[in-house]
Amino acid sequence: MIVTLTANPSVDRTIEVAALRPGTVIRARASRVDAGGKGVNVARALAAHGRKAKAVLPSGGAEGAQLEALLASAELDLLTVRIAGSIRANVTVVEADGTTTKLNEPGPRLSRHELDALAAAVCDAACAAQWVVLSGSLSPGAPADWYAAIIERLRGTGPKIAIDSSGRPLARAIGARPDLVKPNREELAELAGRPIDTIGDVVGAARTLVDSGVHTVLTSLGPAGAVLVRRDAVWHATAAAIEPRSTVGAGDALLAGYLAAASAAPGADGADGADGFGGPGALAEAVAWGSAAAALPGSGMPGPGDVSRAGVRVTDLTDLDLAGGDLAARL
Repeated sequence: MIVTLTANPSVDRTIEVAALRPGTVIRARASRVDAGGKGVNVARALAAHGRKAKAVLPSGGAEGAQLEALLASAELDLLTVRIAGSIRANVTVVEADGTTTKLNEPGPRLSRHELDALAAAVCDAACAAQWVVLSGSLSPGAPADWYAAIIERLRGTGPKIAIDSSGRPLARAIGARPDLVKPNREELAELAGRPIDTIGDVVGAARTLVDSGVHTVLTSLGPAGAVLVRRDAVWHATAAAIEPRSTVGAGDALLAGYLAAASAAPGADGADGADGFGGPGALAEAVAWGSAAAALPGSGMPGPGDVSRAGVRVTDLTDLDLAGGDLAARL
């Protein structure tokens, strides 16, 4: 089982328009509402592929009731911690050319008691898990080291720990040495304190994280695929070009695909890591899932029928010069 924690979940409304023109009245071409939050998305993607997933999250208010209703048919285990406030509602506007504009509310301010209850819930759920995924932003006012404290609490108890966040919570979490870090390009640049312009830059920055004690770094790069860095190996994977419909949640689907393969039995799609961390096969599976998500509307998560592995290409970069060849080409 894979357990996900979404500290600041949401109800996500996606509106499709021909073009976003501020200050005008625009007639939408389509709209949809999905359960939102990075950990929620990871769990939804896993469940869509028949993998056992448990989503842990705070819930309160009308939006909390709506979120729970949206997840009722998702074939995943849901563990909610009741809070006094209402969870947030986010709006995404997607233009015909794929340009995405997100309006994210800050979310409720959780009390110390609510934060402690949420941390306890995920630690209790972790007892039966192969992986625990700590995902997304923290609620307003939460300590920046909240994820780090959970990692410290879980270390040595059995499950591997993945973190997918940003800013100070991510930086503090890395100091607690999680097993897997899943930044995107911008988050990796912030961690590195320098621009990430090439694949070589991605590898160099990720290796710095590995040297600090992180086992594996999986960096999502949008149309440029993803890079997997471990102490002993580096791979880059890309998928066939698609026409993106919405990139919201694509990185979450990518992480779900990687974890599904990394924790799968031998012979399953992408299962190639005897140590439970995955390798090039898991990276290929990740990119296939992420690409499939980008072709779906809203924050829809791909099922088996949406995922194509035919156009995925994985390149071993382990022994290549980071400053030369294709690794020096600009992203």
